[in-house]
Order: sequence, then structure tokens, then C-alpha cells
Amino acid sequence: MAESGLNSSAAPLQDMLDASLRDIGIPPRPLVLDRIQAEMQQETPDFNRLANYISSDVSLAAGLIKTANSPYFGFRTRARTVSQALMMLGLDLSARAVAGLILRKVFGTGPAMERFWDSSARIARVSGWLAQQFERRDGVGPEDAYTFGLFRDCGIPILLRRFPTYAETLRLANNDPKRRFTDVETDRHPTHHTLVGSMLAQSWWMPEETCLAIRHHHDAAAIDRPGNGQPGATARMIALTQLAELCVQHATHRAQTHEWDKLGEACLERLQLLEIELPELLDRATPVALSED
Repeated sequence: MAESGLNSSAAPLQDMLDASLRDIGIPPRPLVLDRIQAEMQQETPDFNRLANYISSDVSLAAGLIKTANSPYFGFRTRARTVSQALMMLGLDLSARAVAGLILRKVFGTGPAMERFWDSSARIARVSGWLAQQFERRDGVGPEDAYTFGLFRDCGIPILLRRFPTYAETLRLANNDPKRRFTDVETDRHPTHHTLVGSMLAQSWWMPEETCLAIRHHHDAAAIDRPGNGQPGATARMIALTQLAELCVQHATHRAQTHEWDKLGEACLERLQLLEIELPELLDRATPVALSED
């Protein structure tokens, strides 16, 4: 009886959570992520069954195969089918790749969004590359940095759809040399993109460290002093992607912001990188940032 009461009380709470997510405009978790999660829980996952399901969406299937064949992952063989891509990437990384592909589809394109997704993809790619350049610490591998780079700013397109004046808020936040980005947002809106983005990531079953990194990626204290329930992986992912953003800005000369001025010192310390080493690293990262793969 106690178990029944617990379940009955949990259902309204989940309904309230779902309603709050819909109210702010957070898209529901795609069914394909449920399918992947279900297979991950099986003792012997059925890759062919999952491949057949993903293949029903031509663009999703093509995107997953392209991801598996990216030079970034460095597989010696090329995936020609979704099933092969799943086997090469594994279900965990496949789920993250699929989530990133769906995220872009959900919010559509248009000139402004194309620039946003292009920037996110470049930051993700450079984040993964940077993770390979530094000694692996706090359990953060290239795939973790890459995923975080894709999802770091996923709250922005949600707020652009939700609030007509949010584009102006972005301009103000990007151009503010001193105030924390999220403080500029909350002066003009009832929430900010890091909170909304972390809610989406949680709803879409992203790893806990990724959700926390999304939530705190404009907070220098989260890089300086991880703790209070935040794993070291959170601080490291934030530092890697912030450096990746600087690399992308250096390579493309676009979307210059003040975030490195606010967070750069903490990022360098977290990555044990000397400022004198930074110019050479920026130059080495340029081909990665400009790559279209």
C-alpha cells in the first residue's frame, strides 16, 4: 500500500514538472531517446531493432552516420549503415549525437539560427579537440567535452522563441564587460538560458555533469571552486568550452564577447595552461575551428 501511495503522489509531481517545461517552451524528450535508453538497460541491446527505428527518419539516420564517420572520432572504418554507426559509437555516445541532431531540428533554421548552430558545432568540435590536447582529468574525455559544447547554450533558442525581446537581451549580455551574463538576462526576463538549458538537458537524459555544467557555465566560482555537489568534471568541461569559444572567435573573427575577460583566468588555472602558451594554442586550434566536418 505504501508503494502505491508513493507512485500516486509522484505522478502529479511529474505532471507539474511537464507542465512547467511546456510553459517555458522546453520541447519534450524525443521518443527515440526513450528507445535508446530502453536498449541501454537491456543485458543484450538489440542494435538492429534500434537502427530500424532511427532509419525511419532519413535526416536523423544520415546525421548519425555522418557523425560516426567524422574525422574527429578517428575510426579506421567508415559506417555505411545506421547499425554500423551505432556499433562504432556505442549507445551512450549515439544517444548524445542523436539528441544534438534532434535539437537542431526542433528549433528550425533561418539565418540567425543557422549562425547559432554553426557556432555551437564549431565550439563543440574544438572542445573535443582541446580535451585531447590536455591530460585527461576528472573523467572528462573528448566525447564529454564535445557533447557539452553542443548543448551548452541550448537554452538560448528556447528563450528566443519565448520572449520577443530576448534577442536584444543577448546583445546587451554579450556586450557587457563586467556583469555576469545571466544577471543581464534576469534583469529583463524571469529566467536565464543556463537554467532553461539545464532543464532541457535533464529532461533529455543528458549526463548529470553535463547538466550541471550547462547550469553554471557563466559562473567563475564554478570553475574556481567546484564543490557543493558539483563534480570536478563540471568545472573542467566549462573551462574547455570557454577556451574553445575563444579559439572559434580567434579563427572566425565573429561573435566577439567579453566572457573570456570574465572567466579566462579561472579557465587557464583549471586547465593548468599558462597565458604565454595561449597564442600558440589558438593558432593550432584554427584549422579545427574552421573545419566543416
